[in-house]
Amino acid sequence: MQYLSKGISKDKLLELYRAMLKPRMIEEKMLILLRQGKISKWFSGIGQEAISIGVTSALDEDEYILPMHRNLGVFTTRGIPLFRLFSQWQGKSSGFTNGRDRSFHFGTQEYKIVGMISHLGPQLGVADGIALADLLKKRKKVTAVFTGEGATSEGDFHEALNVAAVWDLPVLFCVENNGYGLSTPISEQFKCEHIADKGKGYGMETHIIDGNNILEVFSTVNDLCVSIREKPRPVLLEFKTFRMRGHEEASGTKYVPKKLLEEWAAKDPIENYVEYLHAQGILSEELEVEFKKEIIHEIDENLKLAFAEEPVQLDVSKELNDVYKEFKYQEIKPNNEWHNIRLVDAISEGLKQSMEKHENLVILGQDIADYGGVFKITEGFVEAFGTDRVRNTPICESAIVSAAMGLSINGMKCVMEMQFADFVSSGFNPIVNYLAKVHYRWNENADVVIRMPCGGGVGAGPFHSQTNEAWFTKTPGLKVAYPAFPYDAKGLLATAINDPNPVMFFEHKALYRSIYQEVPLSYYTLPFGEAALLKEGNDVSIVTYGAGVHWALECLEQNPEIKADLLDLRTLQPLDTLSIFESVKKTGKLIILQEDSLFGGIGSDISALVMEECFEFLDAPVQRVASLETPVPFAKSLENNYLPKDRFLTTLIELLEY
Repeated sequence: MQYLSKGISKDKLLELYRAMLKPRMIEEKMLILLRQGKISKWFSGIGQEAISIGVTSALDEDEYILPMHRNLGVFTTRGIPLFRLFSQWQGKSSGFTNGRDRSFHFGTQEYKIVGMISHLGPQLGVADGIALADLLKKRKKVTAVFTGEGATSEGDFHEALNVAAVWDLPVLFCVENNGYGLSTPISEQFKCEHIADKGKGYGMETHIIDGNNILEVFSTVNDLCVSIREKPRPVLLEFKTFRMRGHEEASGTKYVPKKLLEEWAAKDPIENYVEYLHAQGILSEELEVEFKKEIIHEIDENLKLAFAEEPVQLDVSKELNDVYKEFKYQEIKPNNEWHNIRLVDAISEGLKQSMEKHENLVILGQDIADYGGVFKITEGFVEAFGTDRVRNTPICESAIVSAAMGLSINGMKCVMEMQFADFVSSGFNPIVNYLAKVHYRWNENADVVIRMPCGGGVGAGPFHSQTNEAWFTKTPGLKVAYPAFPYDAKGLLATAINDPNPVMFFEHKALYRSIYQEVPLSYYTLPFGEAALLKEGNDVSIVTYGAGVHWALECLEQNPEIKADLLDLRTLQPLDTLSIFESVKKTGKLIILQEDSLFGGIGSDISALVMEECFEFLDAPVQRVASLETPVPFAKSLENNYLPKDRFLTTLIELLEY
């Protein structure tokens, strides 16, 4: 192995050695503890230390780095106290997740580290968002994100590289090619000769680096960081290395040819570097022993602290409260000027006024810039706010949701427009596994609103007509708004953007241009979790939302003899259960109307809640009315039959006659 110091000082050369030695010695201790049953799982990075230490050492301390579970050297080089790492691995409260997540599945703003999730891919898009925030703030910074050769087969990898290339984002995509994705060799992962070749297809600068040569890693990355800070651009780095132990300890290495293990053992990044330092007269045996004694002492002392710490104590209220970041709603009342506008206008107006209020708010979405979006919600926004804040995105929902998360991590707010709510399935993973879980896991919030143009009644067929709110109402950590009127839409959107938690904001397409209402000209807010009582009566309680509100109103207007409480939920998470219960206790009968298909919808949960809380007040079984258990059909006659509008009155009358 050839080492070129390239003018690196003696102190720095020793610092790099000590930085590699520390995670190696921690790992050796962890393997002992694993065999003793004192920790439950371990992902070893032995043989790959030069990459973590070289990259981290080249970054400034205030530059974000997104490691994987074999990058212990990132955490130790950033100076995280070892007892906190040890506590994290034991699921104790001095760790970073209060026992809620394991190993390296955490982040810390204090050390500018954003840890992985097991789905791997989303963190690449998160790095894009972090880097974009730096660009928008005009900060000359680099973001480094790690992944393995196996994850380069994921769609998120390709989406994130494409976004970074199109937007010239200052991201170092660091791929540790250690030969195997768990047991699957690279020959079964991809056909190109080098992973670096994948970057060329995106017009991206690429480099292949000997991942076991600490000086090559540090020097190359350091030079690139200096260059990228002045000329922002993404770079794909492929580090050739090897994993000397199993994917995790339980999996072993029996699938690896013995000869291959021997070849890479001879390339050990620490042993070879020690030989070099001895040969150069930089490291003496005495100093080497001194370093090891210091690290052993540090490990032992910090292990004592971690082992002495009591297990995490269960606090149910804290568990529930930590799902969301605390948000204290501030009521902002409108002025006295009102105008009659459509739902689509109210959303556009509310979004524009939020852009004026929050200078750190960015809108992402397909065709939203000059074109104004397919529903023209953002028409004229580019002229008002510029293309930095109103950004057309490539067609890659997953990476853009992840980028929105990255913007939030780096101090920005983001509204992302799903062109159609149906397309959220392409961005589902980062929504339900990253945005929804991030505050509960490590106290980071996702200041993201995802706008969801949804619903049927416009002949758009199976892929442009779904109302898929139930995918998200059952996911802890997400909030869900679903206004039916222009006034509510504008005020709730303002609140959604103010709220530091992730909000899925549903907007029914069939209502966009058909529903008018008097709406304040000024900026105002409305609270989440408060249903609107649109009509009052003692015969029956009708609970609905979205287009169902207008179907119910039409039904009651055509049948004035029916005296009903009509509740428009407005938000589904949080849900105004108190108003539902109060109404049911008054009327004794409940019918729930939803556009979504019946099974598994929000109506099922409302029905169950009422049965649990109001059973003794009921005079009839709770009724649910919903769309058919089919995809949304295209032909008008089929779609009319699919939707529950015409079936609602029949069921309502049956309930009243019960």
